[in-house]
Amino acid sequence: MEEIATGIAGKVLDQLGSLAYEELSSAWGVRSDLTKLECTVSAIEAVLLDAEAKQASNRGRSLWLGRLKDVLKEAENVLDEFQYRVLQKEVMKRCRSTYKKVRYFFSGSNPLVFHFVMAHKIKGVRERLDDIAALKGQFNLAEQLDRKTTIHRREVTHSFVPPHVVGRDEDKKKIKDLLKQQDANVPVSVIPIVGIGGLGKTALAKLVYNDEGVVSHFQLRMWACVSEDFDVKRLIKEILKSAAETSKSAVGTLKSTLGTIYENLSVGQLESDLTETLKDKRFLLVLDDVWNEDHIKWFKLKDLLSEGNNGSKIIVTTRNISVATAMGTVPPHNLNGLSEEYCLSLFKKLAFRDGEGKIYPNLLEIGNEIVEKCKGSPLAVMTLASLLYLKVDENEWKRVRDNEIWRLKQNDDDILPVLQLSYNHLPLHLKKCFVYCSLFPKDFQFNNLYLIQFWMAHGLLQSPDNENQELEDIGELYIKELMSRSLFQDVYQDYTSGYTFKMHDLVHDLALLIAKGECSVVTKKSTLAAAVCHLSILESGQEVTTQLERLSKVQTIIFNIEEPMSILKACISRFKYLRVLDLTDSSFEVLPNSIGTLNIST
Repeated sequence: MEEIATGIAGKVLDQLGSLAYEELSSAWGVRSDLTKLECTVSAIEAVLLDAEAKQASNRGRSLWLGRLKDVLKEAENVLDEFQYRVLQKEVMKRCRSTYKKVRYFFSGSNPLVFHFVMAHKIKGVRERLDDIAALKGQFNLAEQLDRKTTIHRREVTHSFVPPHVVGRDEDKKKIKDLLKQQDANVPVSVIPIVGIGGLGKTALAKLVYNDEGVVSHFQLRMWACVSEDFDVKRLIKEILKSAAETSKSAVGTLKSTLGTIYENLSVGQLESDLTETLKDKRFLLVLDDVWNEDHIKWFKLKDLLSEGNNGSKIIVTTRNISVATAMGTVPPHNLNGLSEEYCLSLFKKLAFRDGEGKIYPNLLEIGNEIVEKCKGSPLAVMTLASLLYLKVDENEWKRVRDNEIWRLKQNDDDILPVLQLSYNHLPLHLKKCFVYCSLFPKDFQFNNLYLIQFWMAHGLLQSPDNENQELEDIGELYIKELMSRSLFQDVYQDYTSGYTFKMHDLVHDLALLIAKGECSVVTKKSTLAAAVCHLSILESGQEVTTQLERLSKVQTIIFNIEEPMSILKACISRFKYLRVLDLTDSSFEVLPNSIGTLNIST
């Protein structure tokens, strides 16, 4: 994630520019090194945007950026320690009446030793950065200084409703016909929808799922996102929650309440509840984004789903034809790319204000050439149309059409380069926020309030220019901007707790690709890079603990599973630069006393 280097450089400069450093930097004899460090970072930051834009075409430049990022992160952590002492001094000034208590709380190190250690660290970082800065001349980089991006409130025309689906009427009719067919020999039929990523398999399944005729035909409808993790216990929970949410008796029941109920049940209890839920009902179940090729796992789940009445149906969406063949009881429905006519229609609706604004002939001609490169993928069309929305400069459209990323070697079914192009055109502040979303699993339901707090904790939100604006307002603008670019979707308004939204699985793949080596999901089988800074822990066990013991630069830990208190204590004692510790979905109720030792140099 070399792009993050620009963001870290900006944060380091903000830290160095703080007046709070003036007094201590002089008293500790490090002012000269801090001044030199500020000059070096400023000079590097001026060419970072150009370096990041060109890194794909030059391995040496990419390696240089990687080294630079590591040193900038170290500088950020050292300056955090420095800031800690600034805050400590302020607290002691204000709390002289409780001096002994404060002194005890901050007694993690001898002040004289700390001054010496800090001076040594700052000098070391400055010297390493000087060495790296000396190499930038060989890469022929141009200055593109734009540290403060102005945030504009942008009209959102298609973010809070599902994107308009075009060209799928015939596909929808075929699936509906299959749903209403009766087969006496197969009580529960499985209908696979198969196609490459980004074609709209999930969108088609939603069209069918919410069709009035389908709703009235089935007594129970359920939806579960499967993705790579075909865990039968997890899927049973998802199916049961969906069943409860769509049944009349569960109106008003919160998902969090349902999740708590099912989380505490054993596998046997879950299986019994599923059997009872499906018994004597004609149901429709959608298993979205299936990758599993393990027949044993599928047969186990399928046996549990056989309790439904004849005429029950399961729709499976998958990119893998072998999965479709193994699971289906009818031939797979192959979803093809949209015709150029429909693609251009979709592009015009999203790029030209849903067709209401003026359509410039010269831009439409360029847009047609861009659409041809999308190879019939609605997701690619939507993403690039959203990128060009409200832009009338012909040169901006040509830069998208002629971008070098189109010339990279890729498979016919690979649209990640298209999504990468959209990412490359994001403002810096949105790039950073987008990449951090890779920490959350596929099909994760983001809450706007939670995500904004998460971004705030990492210092990713720009300071408001308007004194009437809060950081939360800035975060809302960021979310709306990412929605308008089709990087967030499936928005659901919840008037009690904001609203929720998701990322398309291919957009999530892009975030994972960019964040590689920086953000990681931790499982028993994962392999973590030594430089990883942000973790989402999905499994427990000695294998996970062993992986964590190899790390030292972690800033984020999200616990998504019950863990023993020992692992929390180990994380707090080892990772001194934690900025986010999320225990929302864990079993922890009390923090260990060692939480007070964070960010204290010993």
